[in-house]
Amino acid sequence: MPRNALEQVPMSDIRLEMQGIGKQYGPNWVLRDVDLRLNAGQVLALLGENGAGKSTLVKILSGAVLPDRGQVILDGHPLAEGDPAVARRRGVAIVYQELSVCPDLSIEANVLLGVEQHRGTWLRPHLQRPRIREVFRRLGHPHVDLHQPVGLLSIGMQQLVEIARALLNEARVLVLDEPTSSLPAADAQRLFATVRRLAEDGLSVIYISHFMEEIRQLCDSYLVLRDGRVAGHGMLTHPSADSADSPTRAASDNRSIVQLMVGRDVADLYPSVPHVVGEPVLDLQGVSGERLAGPIDITIRRGEIFGIAGLVGAGRTELLRQVFALDPARSGKVMLRGQPMPATTRGRLLKGLGLVSENRKTDGLALQRSITDNITLSRLEPYHRLGWLNESRRRQAATKLMKRMQVKADDADDSVDRLSGGNQQKVALARMLHQQADVWLLDEPTRGIDVGTKAEIYRLIGELAAAGTTLVLVSSYFPELLRLCDRIAVLARGRLVAVRPAKEWNEHELMLAAMGSDLSLHAEHRSSTAD
Repeated sequence: MPRNALEQVPMSDIRLEMQGIGKQYGPNWVLRDVDLRLNAGQVLALLGENGAGKSTLVKILSGAVLPDRGQVILDGHPLAEGDPAVARRRGVAIVYQELSVCPDLSIEANVLLGVEQHRGTWLRPHLQRPRIREVFRRLGHPHVDLHQPVGLLSIGMQQLVEIARALLNEARVLVLDEPTSSLPAADAQRLFATVRRLAEDGLSVIYISHFMEEIRQLCDSYLVLRDGRVAGHGMLTHPSADSADSPTRAASDNRSIVQLMVGRDVADLYPSVPHVVGEPVLDLQGVSGERLAGPIDITIRRGEIFGIAGLVGAGRTELLRQVFALDPARSGKVMLRGQPMPATTRGRLLKGLGLVSENRKTDGLALQRSITDNITLSRLEPYHRLGWLNESRRRQAATKLMKRMQVKADDADDSVDRLSGGNQQKVALARMLHQQADVWLLDEPTRGIDVGTKAEIYRLIGELAAAGTTLVLVSSYFPELLRLCDRIAVLARGRLVAVRPAKEWNEHELMLAAMGSDLSLHAEHRSSTAD
């Protein structure tokens, strides 16, 4: 559907209406009077800060949550409330940020889950194989090996398996929740192309993302939630790529949408905090490991924001885990202020290293423990007295850091697994503040974080650097690295490709380096072009 044609869509082409949706938990309304309309072939961006109500709205659409008010109308007929099976049969499909694939089963088995044809106790997948082939043809992968285990696929291909399952079930409304949060740029572009093809075929898409560049590139329109209400909605303008005012218009649109999301003007999503880079602090000498080819030699200085770029599988996470002694070393040394670091994770933590893990759910947080425990357990010394823990002081300290990081929760004793992903990430950062680490190892710290909170985290990073903290920042989002970092290193296939001041990089060269291209040849070409 042409981007400028949505307002001309006749009422008969309305695919989905959510009318006056309200949801209350105890005395708190998490959604109130929310209206959403989605046309056939439309790609709608559903936006809002963490905790704005996006997830609850999607769960109501999927049938997983019963609304207290309002109704959902699909193709002109009310959708039965609180019944996910009915929602699926009616054509509602959700691809969540945390994928729900069975890694040990084949692609074919994953696509057929729940809709297998059988005779008695015998499954008959061959009867549906032609339809599966047709689905993958629509997705641009006509020759995929249907017998390959899904666990061997990239995250991008695993997402396509979930989308294929939705299409096999004849989905009419597809919800994609933060689909690019774990994808390299090339896979993200392939996903966008897939979504466009599906929309042209009439599929309606609700797209949830915190990346404004993605939203402008892919979506036709937007709806913003703030504090459980609709804060605004509208069409997205898509000025011509060769128009001189395109960047200005894009920046204006982005600022307006962000202001709707956060309820205030965010003057700069990348606030600049002046800081001075000092003497060497962290020195990696010939570091390699079982999952890191290496050897890697890097020296990082006091007050420096040091970025690490690379594609998925390049060794970025493995390098941080090596530095934090989570993975066994094969060779090399990790030095702190000229002294060898202890061989254990606990020893390095006590020396002032701290890590915010890429995967907060598995090794970044204790999900079943309280917010207080998660923030304070890495430094309990202030609360010890004669062998007893002062729980009141510990709770007070956690509450203070919750307020500083604006964690949305009822109480510091709440279990972390009850929080949204963004608020869980804030708890992980609050733990680092409480730990008072001298060296912060940050692995994708803004993944799944809304734009308003990103700006706050960026400012925190700048303030820490200004106070003399050393920060190592791994990110798949190149603009983040270019705007925040003093220097950026690029890894490819577990090896160090290059280290340069951030001002000497651009997104194109970062991608070339991450793909293992010869940067010297590129530099020569750029020089000859300039001449």
